[in-house]
Amino acid sequence: MTSLIRAEFRRLLATRMWPGLLLTAALLGGGLIGAMTLAGPENFDPPMPGLDTEAGIRSVLGILGFTAFVPAAIGTVAVTAEYRHRTVGVTFLFAPRRWQVLAAKLVTYGIAGLAYGIVLAGTAAAAFLGVAAARGVSLGLPTGTVLALLARIAVAMVAYLLIGVAMGALIRNQVVALCVVIGYLHLGETVLMMIPGANLVYPILPGGATASLTDFTYLADAMAQQLDTTTIHLLPPTAGALLLVTYALIASAIAVVVPIRRDIT
Repeated sequence: MTSLIRAEFRRLLATRMWPGLLLTAALLGGGLIGAMTLAGPENFDPPMPGLDTEAGIRSVLGILGFTAFVPAAIGTVAVTAEYRHRTVGVTFLFAPRRWQVLAAKLVTYGIAGLAYGIVLAGTAAAAFLGVAAARGVSLGLPTGTVLALLARIAVAMVAYLLIGVAMGALIRNQVVALCVVIGYLHLGETVLMMIPGANLVYPILPGGATASLTDFTYLADAMAQQLDTTTIHLLPPTAGALLLVTYALIASAIAVVVPIRRDIT
């Protein structure tokens, strides 16, 4: 396992994926949150609560949950690239116990997901606190609470990357797998919130669990108000965290078990 994990890290660091992943995290964290803080959420259309309120801070930082499709896509590519470039045969000849190969990928990309989350949260914290201080805004939450919210988002990114690895194991065609992952996480759950009745399942989906971590209710409440549908009640933060961990564990099991007896051609 040590050799396999080392090989996976060498493979990851030898590609452009790694610097691209960290650059994306910095742009989404620092760029997106910095721009929203500079503009002031109260100036949006429709307006959001200001940064001098708890709801305003949670609404701005909670937007990062909708960027989770990025680590999920990276996890998907981690597996599907083996089939696309036909290196999977060599990999499984080198390590005939396939479960070890997939377990090594989970460990490697789980750490990569954590690194992505740390850069995302770190740049978001720097941009948010720095721009808010420059504007002279009195924040509605203590700095420690803000950092705790961002830390939760950072850890959540690990779960999404593992979910992406599982999707890559299930759907070996890279283009199809990426379309499913990005389409569902970026658009699917948002569209679901617009459908009366069906939107009630949103809290138990990965996106709803992530929103629960930071108590990000703004989008769900806004949609319910605009579309005159039933208000969505998110899970408590602890329950959301446990649900997201459950999704990560299920995804890890799928990623390990499915390829064991599947033909590699």
